[in-house]
Amino acid sequence: MNYRHAYHAGNHADVLKHIVVARIVEHLKKTEKPFRCVDLHAGIGIYELHGVEAQKTLEWREGVGRLYDSAGNPVPLSPEAELLLAPWRQAIAALNMDGIASYPGSPEIVRQLMRREDRLNLNELHPIDAETLRERYGRDRQVSITQLDAAIAIKSQLPPPERRGLVLVDPPYEVTDEIERIIVMLSGGLKRFANGIYCIWYPVTGDGLDARITDALRTMSVPEGLRIELRVRRARMDGGLSGSGMIVLNPPWHLDTELAILLPELCERLGQDEFASAHVSTLAAG
Repeated sequence: MNYRHAYHAGNHADVLKHIVVARIVEHLKKTEKPFRCVDLHAGIGIYELHGVEAQKTLEWREGVGRLYDSAGNPVPLSPEAELLLAPWRQAIAALNMDGIASYPGSPEIVRQLMRREDRLNLNELHPIDAETLRERYGRDRQVSITQLDAAIAIKSQLPPPERRGLVLVDPPYEVTDEIERIIVMLSGGLKRFANGIYCIWYPVTGDGLDARITDALRTMSVPEGLRIELRVRRARMDGGLSGSGMIVLNPPWHLDTELAILLPELCERLGQDEFASAHVSTLAAG
């Protein structure tokens, strides 16, 4: 409950996570059938990069700040990569007229990209952040907001009426049994909504958590998935966040191909030392 994402908004981990989420939403929109996104750890939706929290850490400068110049103009990657980045950049542009002062979290990115027939469930346990979500999206008929433990939210909100969509699992990893909690949530979620797309974000911090969560998922009877990882510098036990990853279960067709184009260029742009690396690999079914 002490975790506040405002201190970390727009950092390299957010860049990876939100680009992947934006690509998945674009894939979901390829058919006329509506979809629903369930964001279990929603945060507040929009973050002010010149606010007190973001200015204390300045983490955004090593993330989104490396993809825009000081005037807020995109610093482009290759044409192929920029085509794939377009939905993410579109969400940023919608919030900023001059420079990059605001950064969209996953609720705002999904809300901007979804269609009239699609729906968004936002869950946030932190009372202050949950109230901010209500103020921001409470009158939006396409958005519902809950303030529940994620384990309860996933039980109550799956399966969605649309029977297709995305479930985003993005915990702060502050409790020692977080991996076990994720496994329990996913086990229940997959029983209720077997064909849903599940995205599980994890940090790379030098303590082996990234390997533990991957190994734990491999012991489950999970569908085949993708493991997506971006490391911006050498991982050290006491060195903070050196990278991040996402595990995507039931990934959309060709998402791996898209990320194979994007990740090397993101690694080159966001890398901080010679140990920076990026990869996309298959997570075999259990």
